[in-house]
Amino acid sequence: MLPSRHCKILAAVVLAFSISCASAQKKESFIGSLDQQNHWVDSVFKKLNKKQKIAQLFMVRAHTNKGEAFSDSIGRVVKKEKIGGLVFFQGGPQRQAVLTNTYQKLARVPLLIAMDGEWGLGMRLDSTISYPYQMTLGAIQDNTLIYKMGHEVANDFKRLGMQMNFGPDMDVNNNPNNPVIGYRSFGDNKYNVAKKGIAYMEGMQDNGILTTAKHFPGHGDTDVDSHFDLPKLPFDKARLDSLEEYPFKQAIAAGLSGVMVAHMNIPALDSTAHLPSTLSKPIITGILKDQLGFKGLIVSDAMEMKGVVKYFPNGQADVMGFNAGMDILELTGDTKRAVKMIKKAIRKKQIEKSELDRRVRKILTAKYWAGLNNVKEVRTTNVFEDLNRPEAKALVQQLCDSAITMLKSDTIFAPARTDRVALVSIGTPKATVFQQGLSQYYTNSVQFNLAKNAGVPEMNQLLETLKSYDAVIVGVHDSRLRPAAKLDYTSDVKFFVAELAAHKNTAISVFANPYTLAGLPGIEKSQTLLVGYQMSDEMQRSAVKVLTVQAKPTGKLPVSINTFFPNGLGVVMKQSTTVAL
Repeated sequence: MLPSRHCKILAAVVLAFSISCASAQKKESFIGSLDQQNHWVDSVFKKLNKKQKIAQLFMVRAHTNKGEAFSDSIGRVVKKEKIGGLVFFQGGPQRQAVLTNTYQKLARVPLLIAMDGEWGLGMRLDSTISYPYQMTLGAIQDNTLIYKMGHEVANDFKRLGMQMNFGPDMDVNNNPNNPVIGYRSFGDNKYNVAKKGIAYMEGMQDNGILTTAKHFPGHGDTDVDSHFDLPKLPFDKARLDSLEEYPFKQAIAAGLSGVMVAHMNIPALDSTAHLPSTLSKPIITGILKDQLGFKGLIVSDAMEMKGVVKYFPNGQADVMGFNAGMDILELTGDTKRAVKMIKKAIRKKQIEKSELDRRVRKILTAKYWAGLNNVKEVRTTNVFEDLNRPEAKALVQQLCDSAITMLKSDTIFAPARTDRVALVSIGTPKATVFQQGLSQYYTNSVQFNLAKNAGVPEMNQLLETLKSYDAVIVGVHDSRLRPAAKLDYTSDVKFFVAELAAHKNTAISVFANPYTLAGLPGIEKSQTLLVGYQMSDEMQRSAVKVLTVQAKPTGKLPVSINTFFPNGLGVVMKQSTTVAL
């Protein structure tokens, strides 16, 4: 046996070797590759005429759930218009794998393929894993878990032949009524948003996927959805520089490969009336490129959105977006028209040809970095199995276990396993994973379900029934596809939650957007209160672990709700005895 001193030396050597290997395997950054001579880029670039160069700027919408006619129409666009890339939306992974192969074979220059995957493929595709929302991730204290998530998401993207994720969302959500960001943000603390956004970004980039932090210069404090109208940010330059832009500046310093610019009117940065930030040269070139020194890909938010076409229709926005500094124009209304208009602007000297060449080279460099110099056919067998890996599912559970947050617990909620325990799920008519998990632990439990629009007589009867139980465990569930900041419960049902919270020996778990707590006055009186951020099966299992004392909650609230629930709240439970109702 080696002496302990030698063991320590050997351990240090092994650790150093492991770190060295990990560093050696880490992919060179896209930003670092931009200054290098690239023969593949040169070769492809020289073969493109002016029209084909302009077409490289555009990415069009693709679906796998709209039928053969739609799919064929996109194939014709790829072949005839020679566009630069595709953005996949709703559909299924098997169909997308097949279509990706078809489209790549039709392309003269390999297509850069992207998707909005803020929480992985599940954001768009059926039969795939949905990782926790970024608001949920905002509660996690160990950012290495978020890096691991980024690595796994990159595996999924590459498995389907995609090279770019339009994520992470790096908006600081400091407006609870924001209709479009909310749960998509890591929270309202700019430092937390920056650290977690960078962890997610690096996990993807280190595994070969281009990322696109959004929505520059910050969409977190708006009350208008730019899909439907043009939001206005009324804040001064100092506020925007110190708050909204902060996460983007930190990510750029960390080697961010791409930025998506939002459609927002920001008078403090550009006083042009009704001008979206996507079309603003002072914002894109002046601030993002010159002031912040960003050299990566600059991508527009969808150019079909009302936030941009309302005031600049009929292709104007495409020319203006290029002039403002965009590298990639995503989802324009008419690609063929846009190419013609930009070509005309170059002919009239409104756009410098050298600027077009520079941006096309950048796009080609991105394609090379992502491996498109050697396009490989996407395997169409075992797609479901490869995208639903046990280790990835285990990570989803680990992320939820690390995010679950105890907002209040004067004492640990620990009824005896043989006590009469009522398991109440509100907002859903069917038995929940939460109830099923608890019933396996509490063998003398009874399940009750209450609809979000239940009548007062039904609630009064249930309150009377619950008096005979030793303990009551309540789940507040938001079953909507996207967890909004306000529950769609009736006011009577919300009052019923407050009634339950006032009872002794009651534990409430909220599986909803944390902002919904503000619409449940009285919930702060609950003896034990957990927030699970979303109604996923994994998060419900995490709550079960906490309430059955199999795990300790370590999450911290990533947003400020009110005086009862400030940002950073997360309490440690103490031991307790059972108290009857």
